[in-house]
Amino acid sequence: MKRSSHILKDYNLRQTDCRNEILDVFLDKGFALSHGDVEEKISEEFDRVTVYRTLKTFVERGIIHKVLDDSGSIKYALCNDHCTTDQHHHEHVHFKCVNCGQTNCIEDIEVPQINLPKGYTSLETNLLIQGICEKCS
Repeated sequence: MKRSSHILKDYNLRQTDCRNEILDVFLDKGFALSHGDVEEKISEEFDRVTVYRTLKTFVERGIIHKVLDDSGSIKYALCNDHCTTDQHHHEHVHFKCVNCGQTNCIEDIEVPQINLPKGYTSLETNLLIQGICEKCS
């Protein structure tokens, strides 16, 4: 059984060709992908709405998480083993290479705690570092 099938089973998601293909793309690439990136890598039989809904389901279940990049567009990256349907744990740094454009999760560097003024409540924190990745150095 393919790894994507195991993941879908672990998250109690029905096996579909679209879900398997999209998850395989994330497993193969290992870096953050935009909706358009995913569409380019899968078969043309799946329309844009189906891909969007699949990505949304994966985010809701804790399989992938959203990553903002410098353009303001959303990318998606695989979650680590600690995420659940109820809670994502993504207080880590994201790194975007200015040469190749890849955005990677750097899980071992946490986003520092920010003390907000009274009356403000943080729901999510994102930290994007731009520079040159190890492959492009």
